[in-house]
Amino acid sequence: MSFETIFVIGLGYIGLPTAVAFAARQKKVIGVDVNQHAVDTINQGKIHIVEPDLDKTVKTAVEAGYLKAFTTPQRADAFLIAVPTPFKDDHQPDLSYVMAAAESIAPLLKKGDLIILESTSPTGATEQIAQRLAAMRSDLTFPQQQGENSDIDIAYCPERVLPGKVMVELIKNDRVIDGMTMKSSQRASELYRIFLTG
Repeated sequence: MSFETIFVIGLGYIGLPTAVAFAARQKKVIGVDVNQHAVDTINQGKIHIVEPDLDKTVKTAVEAGYLKAFTTPQRADAFLIAVPTPFKDDHQPDLSYVMAAAESIAPLLKKGDLIILESTSPTGATEQIAQRLAAMRSDLTFPQQQGENSDIDIAYCPERVLPGKVMVELIKNDRVIDGMTMKSSQRASELYRIFLTG
């Protein structure tokens, strides 16, 4: 199944460059962020963060019609979650942004969709997402229920890039991709191969 539309939630230092990397390969990309200023800035073909070479690629992607930013989720074929996972006072990771992102896309999911968690997260985060989505969408099946035959595929692919070199490392660095099933892993690999040379 091909990925015609790619959704990226969280348009910060990881999410925006990732969205642009797909858009540069002429894929329709929907970016979502809760920050209205960030959304407005991106839709003007400008950037709200500091990263070399990102401004030119955002401008090109927006002007060509491949990148559009919103404050509310939209339908897509692949959903990438790239939201913050800060530490709480007790040094435990705060997954509230991740879970809120997952819950926001739940109503939009359809059979054949792929979800990838890119946020740096502790072990078990993808399973938590899958459990929450299954509770919200009993009309669809998830990997923990149907394995390889699930309606929705879920994978994890954390980013490892250095600020100042994101647009190079995002494309050239090797990736570690782990799906909840072999099919999820294969589909996530297929998605990243759209722009990845690592």
